[in-house]
Amino acid sequence: MRTQVGIVGAGPAGLMLSHLLHRAGIDSVIVENKSREYIEQRVRAGVIEHWAREFLIETQVGARLEREGLIHRGINFAFDGNLREIDFHALVGRVITIYGQQEVVKDLVAARLAAGGAILFEAAETSVQDFDTDRPKIRFTREGRAETIDCDFIAGCDGFHGVCRPSVPGGALAFYDRVYRFGWLGILSQSPPPHEELIYAFHERGFALYSMREPMVSRLYIQCDPDAAADNWPDSKIWEELHLRLGGTAKLVEGEILQKGVTPMRAFVTEPMQYKRLFLAGDAAHIVPPTGAKGMNLAIADVRVLAHALDAFYRERRSDLIDTYSATCLKRVWKAQRFSYWMTMMLHRLNRKNDFDMRRQLAELDYVTSSKAAATSLAENYVGLPFE
Repeated sequence: MRTQVGIVGAGPAGLMLSHLLHRAGIDSVIVENKSREYIEQRVRAGVIEHWAREFLIETQVGARLEREGLIHRGINFAFDGNLREIDFHALVGRVITIYGQQEVVKDLVAARLAAGGAILFEAAETSVQDFDTDRPKIRFTREGRAETIDCDFIAGCDGFHGVCRPSVPGGALAFYDRVYRFGWLGILSQSPPPHEELIYAFHERGFALYSMREPMVSRLYIQCDPDAAADNWPDSKIWEELHLRLGGTAKLVEGEILQKGVTPMRAFVTEPMQYKRLFLAGDAAHIVPPTGAKGMNLAIADVRVLAHALDAFYRERRSDLIDTYSATCLKRVWKAQRFSYWMTMMLHRLNRKNDFDMRRQLAELDYVTSSKAAATSLAENYVGLPFE
């Protein structure tokens, strides 16, 4: 096969990149090792920043998002018996939208297939080669047959555990990471959320987050040990902790737990996010703690920049935007890392034996929710920083 841009990974980054390239008249092929059913059912984060919502609508993959997405004007903090709102719309005139990542994936898959786009599902033994030349290749096996895609560029959108980043020669990339001493036990519950907007709860027993996927489906999280096994958390214990950490600030209705799992917390950044004709985007290049709700938004931001750079290359034979792809993206990535780190350290119980930290965190929450300047800074970052 021959295409202009070979894309590894059919997550939000890879699918959105292929969609944007198609709109610019640039050919692409996506190689994905999982099935279509798997990627469309894999539950992930669901907070979409203001600019990302507008961008999805502008690029004609946001019709269902407009109909079904839940618009939130702000978020709430529960602490010390208080429930206080940060009103994004009043502070910065922007909002967020709750719409599951798997729903974005469904919309993008449908758009690509309707336009005749090539998504090669269930591709095994994928490798990227010759990306230090002007004829990069993606090799894989599919339906028992070895295949090769010749292309001009390769976009590595295959996540943190993908093959693209490890294929870069040793020493060409620098890695920066932080591993946190806690994780999130997340559940999907057939029950209404305790509030119409997200609640971030700080409690002496640990952090909890109360969010939703639909009006009658809640997505709930509690801080736990990163090595904890979800099976060791019976439903009764999960609900007990969720009630305790909410602290009576809102009414929590219990329901059937449809899914549960533990996610360790970490932060990671690759510099640069490109090597020769291989570009990294989304989780292949960076991971952020979910506290700041930045993961999917950063992935869409990356490929927005990359698609613009590739369009300039093919349309005007310009390489300057390709050369600065990494630097452009990393400015946004590190600001998201800063915000996510700040939210994480403010809201999680860092050491149950250290009452100093707990009192300091309570003071910070009180300040953030009572100072207009502090609340505005939080709102500006949460709804998404503007593009330069």
